[in-house]
Amino acid sequence: MHNILTKEDLEALQREYDYRNTTLRAEIAREKMVAAAHGDRSENAEYIAAKQRYYENNRRLGYLRRMIRTSKVADDVNIDECNIGDKILIEFIEDSENQEITLTTTLKSNPMEWFIGVESPLGAAIYKKKVGSTCVVSSPEGDYTIKILKII
Repeated sequence: MHNILTKEDLEALQREYDYRNTTLRAEIAREKMVAAAHGDRSENAEYIAAKQRYYENNRRLGYLRRMIRTSKVADDVNIDECNIGDKILIEFIEDSENQEITLTTTLKSNPMEWFIGVESPLGAAIYKKKVGSTCVVSSPEGDYTIKILKII
C-alpha cells in the first residue's frame, strides 16, 4: 500500500527523520549517560525517563521510515479533477444533503473538520474523479452514494 503524500509532506517527514536520527538521538544518549552516572539504574528516575525517551524516539523513527518508504508523491494537478488540497462540494444521494469537504493527505486528515484523507473510503472514492461524477463509497458502516457537485 502506498501513502499518497504531497512533496511538502514527504520533505517534512524526511526533515523530522533526519532530526530525530541525528540531533535528538545524540541528546537522548547524553541524557542516558549522565543519568546512568548517578548510580543505581533500577531506582534512577532520570535514567528511566531517558530510556523511555529513547524507546519513543525509536518508535517514531520506525513510523517515519515506513511512511517515507511506502509513500507516493501525488500526481500533477488536473483542474477538472478532485485533487489533494481541493475544497469539494458533494451530495450524499440517500440523504439529499450537501457537504463541503477538503481532500487531504493522510497526515493532514481530520474527519471531524471534514478534512478527508485520500486513503479513507470517501477520499479514495472521489480522488481524481471529475465534477458531476457519482461514486459509491464502501465504508465499514455500509455502502453509500455521493455525487461531486463542484470544486470550490
